[in-house]
Amino acid sequence: MIGLLQRVTHAEVRVSGRQVGAIETGLLVLVGVERGDSEAQADRLLERLCTYRVFPDAEGRMNRSLQDIGGQLLLVSQFTLAADTRSGTRPGFSPAAAPEEGRRLFDYLVERARARLGAVQTGEFGANMQVSLTNDGPVTFWLQVPPGQ
Repeated sequence: MIGLLQRVTHAEVRVSGRQVGAIETGLLVLVGVERGDSEAQADRLLERLCTYRVFPDAEGRMNRSLQDIGGQLLLVSQFTLAADTRSGTRPGFSPAAAPEEGRRLFDYLVERARARLGAVQTGEFGANMQVSLTNDGPVTFWLQVPPGQ
């Protein structure tokens, strides 16, 4: 499972002109589900998202986590993160989980995140979404929990 996290001061997701999710200070995380992923990968990714130290402390060092600052979380499914881009000029999507499995594991991740953090915002699985954000820093990290771990 892949999480492309961005530290933001604002982020929102729109579908057909309608806002479906928005946060202020926190993390926007684009989530890709790979073939072979399971609840174990989702649980590990969530643990990392909650405790990964990407927010500044009093000295400006990245020593505080989403949990530490009481930040907000916006999870957006993005199967293209699992693309094979090693060759050619067109991505291949065979590494991505099948849509039904991707939805199941994304929903599981959201459910677990809400149980841990309370209000968690999301995009709309499988929809054509417009995502806007103000990346703070900019700070962006790629987190991956490989299948089978």
